[in-house]
Amino acid sequence: MMMTEIAACFHCGQPVAASAGWSVNIEGVERAMCCPGCAAVAQTIVDIGQASYYRERNGFAAPGDAGAVAALVPAALALPEDDPNIISDGDARETTLLVEGIRCAACVWLIEHRLHQVDGVQQANLNVATEKLFIRWHKDKTTAAAVLEAVRSIGYNAWPYDTTRHDAQLQKASRTLGRQLFVAGLSMMQVMMYVAPEYMAGDDGTLDPGMASLMRWASLLLTLPAIAYSAQPFLKGAWSSLKARVPGMDVPVALGIMAAFIGSAVSTFRGYGEVYYDSLTMFIFLLLASRYLEMAARRKAASALSRLRHGVPEMAQRLAAWPDLRDAATVPASTLAAGDHIVVKGGEAVAADCVVVEGSTAVDLSLLTGESAPQRKVVGDAIPGGAVNAGSPVVLRVEKPARESTLAGLLKLIERAGSAKPQIAQWADRTGSWFVAALLLFAAASFGFWTWHDAARAWPVAIAVLVVSCPCALSLATPSALAAATDRLLGKGALVVQPHVLETLHRATHIVFDKTGTLTEGRPAVQSVDAIDGARIIGILRVAAGLEAGSAHPIARAIAAAADAHGAGAAGATGLQELAGQGMEGMVNGVRYRLGTAAYVAGIAGSPLAPSVQAAAGAAPMTTVWLGMHGRWLGRFLISDALRPDALRTVEFFQRLGKEVVLLSGDQQALADSVAGQLGIREAIGDCLPDEKLAYVQALQAHGGVVAMVGDGINDAAVLSAADVSFAMGSGAILAQVHADCVLLDARLPLLADTARSAGKTMRVIRQNLAWATLYNIVAIPAAAFGVLNPWLSGVGMAASSAIVVLNALRLRRS
Repeated sequence: MMMTEIAACFHCGQPVAASAGWSVNIEGVERAMCCPGCAAVAQTIVDIGQASYYRERNGFAAPGDAGAVAALVPAALALPEDDPNIISDGDARETTLLVEGIRCAACVWLIEHRLHQVDGVQQANLNVATEKLFIRWHKDKTTAAAVLEAVRSIGYNAWPYDTTRHDAQLQKASRTLGRQLFVAGLSMMQVMMYVAPEYMAGDDGTLDPGMASLMRWASLLLTLPAIAYSAQPFLKGAWSSLKARVPGMDVPVALGIMAAFIGSAVSTFRGYGEVYYDSLTMFIFLLLASRYLEMAARRKAASALSRLRHGVPEMAQRLAAWPDLRDAATVPASTLAAGDHIVVKGGEAVAADCVVVEGSTAVDLSLLTGESAPQRKVVGDAIPGGAVNAGSPVVLRVEKPARESTLAGLLKLIERAGSAKPQIAQWADRTGSWFVAALLLFAAASFGFWTWHDAARAWPVAIAVLVVSCPCALSLATPSALAAATDRLLGKGALVVQPHVLETLHRATHIVFDKTGTLTEGRPAVQSVDAIDGARIIGILRVAAGLEAGSAHPIARAIAAAADAHGAGAAGATGLQELAGQGMEGMVNGVRYRLGTAAYVAGIAGSPLAPSVQAAAGAAPMTTVWLGMHGRWLGRFLISDALRPDALRTVEFFQRLGKEVVLLSGDQQALADSVAGQLGIREAIGDCLPDEKLAYVQALQAHGGVVAMVGDGINDAAVLSAADVSFAMGSGAILAQVHADCVLLDARLPLLADTARSAGKTMRVIRQNLAWATLYNIVAIPAAAFGVLNPWLSGVGMAASSAIVVLNALRLRRS
């Protein structure tokens, strides 16, 4: 006899009856529930992103009921102040949240406005394209829980940002909007069928009163689904605005819809008067179509970011006992640690930053740099996390955990992106805020005038004024264009971290370049090593390599490579002290040495160099690095760095745009002049310490200059921060250290020119969008107020206005 196994409730552990049909999808698996209470609690826990509760719990929960739901939900939603998603910055706290329920730019404006009403909130910026809300608040004035409650009080939900949740949220919103659009379209077509006989009757003929009444009642019933279901985004948005006591952009739309419906219903019940069922259903359909297009644009705008996030593999094949055993075990990528060995097959992504220890292959770095050509990697070569193996299987040694990989660092930079708004977007938001209030007053005034002048036309004119206005087009004009442009640039390898990059670069007057690693390849090589006063070259190389052993500067790597080439190695150095822009000091075998500029080394070597030595050092356009000890000069390194092949084209591009190009370098003036001469740069300033670079940029700004600074992202941190807009030639290990507004991921100068071209196109599109939205409202609203536009034409115009703005912005993704 077979025993029937009784299933247990996944939530509380109680037996599940055979007739029970409740279940919840938890982490991809359908789990049986014993009652609707447990199902409700479990679904809520999943919805708020706390499904890990079921993996980490020590026992079953109490059977679900309404009390359990009420107890569990606030605990899960309350974001504690020690949550890892919250970043501390002195007395300030900041975090990035994912907002659920965003329908259009009106939602963005409403949420930001509500949060700025919370005492202690210092910054609140919601990106309509990515649905990310950046919040910064004073820890002593408010809490994260209060911020979340403020968002929920106006009808939205917010959670700590999670990629999986965001993807699911977009898909759910798209499906819901698609169904609403379908219902609205079906209602519109059916209503049109019933009003067609009245239109076709013409001026001479009239419908039988009974037939006309039947048509109106049928139209009313067919309009109800559009009002009750399809119009929900506008009605809910308006209700949220009114609850927050803020006249949001959905308010005039909702008022227009309800005024048209109520007026039509009253006329239907009375048996006489105008009805607007056809205009109403058409308006809802067209406006939903416009919002569906806007949502599709948002998803496209986030496509490059989505590709990056999905580039991180969740699992890896770890070789626990390599090289003795080659058995691979599948483990979560998050568990990899430095020193682990993994095997990566062709077509698989690398889970962490690694070094090849066996085999050779070609890797695709396009996800990280935008460069499509595969790169050859052999034993000893580094491969960044996120690269894709495009060749043979290789064994790799993990250098950093997955959370510290190059791709993880890039994603952290992306999380910073979109956390603020450029000035032009702030202007559009401010304009949109007073626009709605002014519109409502104007609609009321129009209704009052027509009530006095021609009462029969007062109602349709007021509806037309409310419906025809398009504040959403005004608010969409800037973010839609910026989202499309930044997505395209990211796909090409330029990560726009700060929102003002395109706007500021477009109006920049000065483009200031650093030399090493920016206009040059950044791979300098030691051309000669000269001993002074009887010193031995091997000894000079050992000491110099020891002093530079911990530095990532290109010149330090060149000296270390020269020491290795001569078989000198690096001496052990202690007490290292670096003076930015001048050199390094340290102890080797109890003796203090200095390596760097002549002036810096002279501080310890004392006696001046012989004139013949100084003349030889300045004869060639090379970087000269000196080594000395107390009372003695020991050696000189002549180092050169080839120009980037695209440096000349980039400089000429900006000069053609009428911008002043400046070379600002810490190298000797003669070397700076040599590079400037080859590139046609009129102004070159050498021998600049970091504080002198900073002073030069600030001087340009004091005279009205708008400065774009291009540097390596590390040594130029101060001047990059001071510039109006800054670009870092980012790559691999330095990504997390970059302090620039934009990062050129594969360190190619043509990306800078591409960014400048995109800046020009983006600003043109933004101006076109703003001009169109402004002109449309200036013409359409008075036309509606004077009775020239009836409600259905107003609905067409409003929907078309938003669609034109979004479609115009999407051109930037292809240009």
